[in-house]
Amino acid sequence: MKPYIITIARQYGSGGKTVGKMLADRLGIPFYNREIITMASEDSGVNAMLFSDERLKSDFIARLRARYRGDMPVPNDSSKSYLRDEALFSYQVKIIERLADQGPCVLIGRCADYALKDRDDVINIFVSAPLESRIKRVAARNNISEAEAKERIKKTDKSRASYYNYYSSKDWGEAKSYDLCIDSSLLGIEGTVSLLEELVKLKGMK
Repeated sequence: MKPYIITIARQYGSGGKTVGKMLADRLGIPFYNREIITMASEDSGVNAMLFSDERLKSDFIARLRARYRGDMPVPNDSSKSYLRDEALFSYQVKIIERLADQGPCVLIGRCADYALKDRDDVINIFVSAPLESRIKRVAARNNISEAEAKERIKKTDKSRASYYNYYSSKDWGEAKSYDLCIDSSLLGIEGTVSLLEELVKLKGMK
């Protein structure tokens, strides 16, 4: 059976990280989430806090796009931020490629699908869930109000989309960007993991 690297992108509060960890455990393969940041920090000598922020500010992205259209100059501080962000992303890609070379694993976020786009042993998955179920999950998990949970979801999803769309030139959450998009509320977390486990096994038999 051919082994596969599984990348999982997810809406905040959808349970995607839990799905990924459980899937890795069932398949008996490594699971990497924030470990990617730690490794990139150790490899580069750059403080891990700089890697932990996925949020590319919307106004910064707008200025970059304007620059390439010739609409306006980019201030020096933005240029420096741009170079820093590009370098940090490159370190993350390097780590993701190294982990994939070591064998099958589950990788969460970090544009891992884009980083491994030239490989034929990767299955790219996007996990979503209805907003109401995500609000309840985030509120319970963080002991916050549903209003606060909704705002946190909105901000986190926006930052993830900006990060992914900017670096991958694809659309975060769009079906065409992944091999499979799945609503975790349809079968529940356990059921979602079971379905993905079967998918990986069936794919490996081809």
